[in-house]
Amino acid sequence: MARRRPRVFIGGGLLALLIVLAIAAPLYTGDPLNTDPFKRLQPPSAEMWLGSDSLGRDVFARTVFGTRVSLLVGLISATTAALSGLLIGLVAGYSVDSIVMRVMDGLMSIPTILLAIALVSLRERPYVDAALCGGARLPKIVWRHILPSTIPPLMVQSANLCAGAILTEAGLSFLGAGVPPEIPSWGNMIASSSLYLAIAPMTVFAPGICLVITVLAVNLLGDGLRDLFDPRSKRRR
Repeated sequence: MARRRPRVFIGGGLLALLIVLAIAAPLYTGDPLNTDPFKRLQPPSAEMWLGSDSLGRDVFARTVFGTRVSLLVGLISATTAALSGLLIGLVAGYSVDSIVMRVMDGLMSIPTILLAIALVSLRERPYVDAALCGGARLPKIVWRHILPSTIPPLMVQSANLCAGAILTEAGLSFLGAGVPPEIPSWGNMIASSSLYLAIAPMTVFAPGICLVITVLAVNLLGDGLRDLFDPRSKRRR
């Protein structure tokens, strides 16, 4: 158990730190939207810790504020998919699984979350049969027996989905199909500064490194949760 905890602590700690830095950004950074043509592509200095971009905007401020966009997209996507998948998975895992699965085969809007829950086959577990034999009704069985068993795989899949959503947002912003260019986003920062990589490398490296650290933190958290809740991993150890 002790070997599995470091990844959870490291990933969770990094994410907590990023969230705090993103929320407190106005307290220690400048205005990410402020432009100054006379300070274009400036190197790092005491005024602008990571220099400025092609419009004279503070790269450090834009990088920190860009954390808000990535984390917000990741958390909203993971939460929406988790709640939707939980509701559909509970229905599919207990009663009308064939109908729901046929519908979802066509939609496949949240495949990993749905499959992770629906394929657990919780309705065939002995404790569910025991509850049925004891006269428990369906709502009680779902609430007290099936729902708690879905939480571990749901947490793992949500972490993985969050990382994928962050990368997707960055890719769309890089292609110009994400958030508006004036809003700080790691993807559009990299796209708008790629031509100036040789002159002002921090305009690309800063958002790129932050993107890698964030995705790494989410993946570490997801892997740690998987090992923590996976009974097969516990038996191997």
